[in-house]
Amino acid sequence: QVQLVESGGGLVQPGGSLRLSCAASGFTFTTYVMRWYRQAPGKERELVAHITSGGGIRNYADFVKGRFTISRDNVKNTVYLQMNNLTPEDTAVYYCYAARGLSDYWGQGTQVTVSS
Repeated sequence: QVQLVESGGGLVQPGGSLRLSCAASGFTFTTYVMRWYRQAPGKERELVAHITSGGGIRNYADFVKGRFTISRDNVKNTVYLQMNNLTPEDTAVYYCYAARGLSDYWGQGTQVTVSS
């Protein structure tokens, strides 16, 4: 049974930080690229960050460059998103996504709210 379980979301003040985690099981995590997406109310889901299966290549959306860092632990089968200097515009549900060829999986999402 494939599972992607996100955690680490919550309420944070502007300028604060959060670290999201996504624990994977039920598939060969080390062979999948991993991504974080987000979806704000009334908006389409958008790609935030991408990391290759070995972790050697990372890409970011322009709106998070320099603030967010994606990483993965292929022993713990977990991908992370370190988010710094958060702004209210970062408020969204954040989703973990795994892909390899035609095979892909989504997590259930974790809410991040940035507000004073």
